[in-house]
Amino acid sequence: MTDRVFPASKPPTATNGAPPGGSIPPPPAPATVTSNGTANGMANQKPQVYIPANRPIYRPQPYSRRHHHQSRPSCRRICCCCCFWSILIILILALMTAIAATAMYVIYHPRPPSFSVPSLRISRVNLTTASDSSVSHLSSFFNFTLLSENPNQHLTFSYDPFTVTVKSAKSGTMLGNGTVPAFFSDNGNKTSFHGVIATSTTARELDPDEAKHLKSDLTRARVVFEIQMRTKVKMIMGKLKSEGVEIKVTCEGFEGTIPKGKTPIVATSKKSKCKSDLSVKVWKWSF
Repeated sequence: MTDRVFPASKPPTATNGAPPGGSIPPPPAPATVTSNGTANGMANQKPQVYIPANRPIYRPQPYSRRHHHQSRPSCRRICCCCCFWSILIILILALMTAIAATAMYVIYHPRPPSFSVPSLRISRVNLTTASDSSVSHLSSFFNFTLLSENPNQHLTFSYDPFTVTVKSAKSGTMLGNGTVPAFFSDNGNKTSFHGVIATSTTARELDPDEAKHLKSDLTRARVVFEIQMRTKVKMIMGKLKSEGVEIKVTCEGFEGTIPKGKTPIVATSKKSKCKSDLSVKVWKWSF
């Protein structure tokens, strides 16, 4: 007895993953590994990156050197700031000094001291020259009266000793020197010194050119003389006291003849008042 085969209402399905019809596809070729360590089948495949729809895409910013330097102040900026603040401080100090000087001048109205020499007495001016004109010696003796006045009402002066020099006005040759003692000049005070002596007691040796010019001056009918005095003075104004400031006093225009004997000659000047050069610096004052 034979078996009968009836056709199924549905096509037969593959068994164990085999397609219908009984044909089995060939197995996939095994992947070969290349020399760089990648499989032959994966070499041409690109990785897939999943980006969510709500996530912003990161785009790296290009490197900016300017942005890198802005994170810290540069040396140039620091130098500019230092210069600016230094100049500003100097200007503020200068402004404060100017204000203080203006206030001091308005309140006290300071004026420099005045000096005068009414006359100059010439007792001796002897110039001796050797026969060969190689050496010349000078011997002189002068005396005069010095008057000092303080015209201020709120300012006093304290003088150091004066150095006195008598010169020939034309050639500038020094004829004699002397000193005036230190003194204190109070508010509105007048001080006088009689018999101030300027002399060259020991015969002073002159060089040939200096002797030549002085001899030319002494041969004139009337010789013009000049008195110069230098010292340092301290100014006191209330509790303020300055440092020692140099003052130069010049008395000029004295005309007279050279005495022939022992009788002194009086040289007079049309301007008995002397010039005083006093530089007052506000920053030299102290309490």
